[in-house]
Amino acid sequence: MVSVIDYAAELAEIHDATLHGLYVVDTASLTDVPMETTLEGVNQALREEGEAALAEVEQTATNVPVETHAIDGSPAREIVNFAEDNDIDVIVMGTHGRSGVDRLLLGSVAERVVRSSPTPVLTVRVDSTADQGDGDD
Repeated sequence: MVSVIDYAAELAEIHDATLHGLYVVDTASLTDVPMETTLEGVNQALREEGEAALAEVEQTATNVPVETHAIDGSPAREIVNFAEDNDIDVIVMGTHGRSGVDRLLLGSVAERVVRSSPTPVLTVRVDSTADQGDGDD
């Protein structure tokens, strides 16, 4: 199965561009963590997940220049801001294809990015059974 990283790398290669791998540590959601859980532990786990996802981008996209970035904040807002601040031509991101109640209850980072970004967004449906670091909720 083709991953989100593969799509992004192919676009970057076709257009002789740099691929920017971005992972946003969702610090906004840390306020919902149960009191018995340490914020430092959750924050560290999220950072480790981000480092692994960014390492996967570097390992997969070997045919193009890659820059990786890890930042804190609200994922959709930070993705849009990053694209604007760094003159990104297109945002490529995964979506789990949730619908109905699941989407309403869980929200969708990809949907919020599509709705708020002046930068074009290419969404790639991710098979939830595949182990892919797509960055979406």
